[in-house]
Amino acid sequence: MTQVLATPAELVPSSAPARRTAHRKELLRWIAVHSLGVAAALFFVLPFVFVLLTSLMSDSQALSRDLIPGTWEWGNYRKVFDTPGFLTWWRNTLIYAGLGTALTVVSSIPVAYALAKFRFPGRNLALMLVISMMMLPPQVVVIPMYLFWAKQLGLSGTLWPLIIPMAFGDAFSIFLLRQFLMTIPNEYVDAARVDGCGELRTLVRVVLPMAKPGIAAVALFQFFNAWNDYFGPQIYASENPGAWTLSYGLESFKGAHHTDWNLTMAATVLVMAPVILVFFFAQKAFVEGVTLTGVKG
Repeated sequence: MTQVLATPAELVPSSAPARRTAHRKELLRWIAVHSLGVAAALFFVLPFVFVLLTSLMSDSQALSRDLIPGTWEWGNYRKVFDTPGFLTWWRNTLIYAGLGTALTVVSSIPVAYALAKFRFPGRNLALMLVISMMMLPPQVVVIPMYLFWAKQLGLSGTLWPLIIPMAFGDAFSIFLLRQFLMTIPNEYVDAARVDGCGELRTLVRVVLPMAKPGIAAVALFQFFNAWNDYFGPQIYASENPGAWTLSYGLESFKGAHHTDWNLTMAATVLVMAPVILVFFFAQKAFVEGVTLTGVKG
């Protein structure tokens, strides 16, 4: 009998069905992941879309079940800007958020640099104190702090009790910057020192250019926190309408226009818009800075 030998093609099973199965699984996985992503995006975007559409409705339509404006009332935003004090709230918020952010970044960088790159007795204790300050609720110290700023310094009715402390650093900002600076190799700092650079020059010329993402993340966190702060202005500036910020003034605006939902939504959009724009243009540096802070502890 003649034995028929199998050809190599017959010995190796066809891989075409396996490839089609793997392709279908990959396609289904892609559809599932992107469907979840779209659902999550809609979950966050739809409330803002609702607020935006309501802000462009007429007074009567804003109280109805309509979702799309019958007539696009762009004049609602003009009415909000014409509200007495609204531009003052804008100015105060810009001063509070802008100046506070600058002071926080400038004062937190040297402390974070020392905790990240210096070796000195008590460094771990200092870091523990910074972390403990992050865990301390502001409501715990609000009464003694208010008595100090209002009774001793006479600064009640202003935003200075909120701005001045930022010149002495912020615990969260120091910790976040310290974590980011830990990712910068010590070889760069040592090389600068060998070349004769002092610590200040090393910080400014070597470390800061490499720490831009971390600094951007800290600045954005602080800017958003100050822009949306309601508790602080309520404690220190509530007695003086000329020192109100947008977050606190919006509450007063809503009380005065509690039946004009279109105007209330228009004011809400104007309060949210700067924060959204800032994050839109700085999101790359923000995400990079937040991501890299956890690389090395």
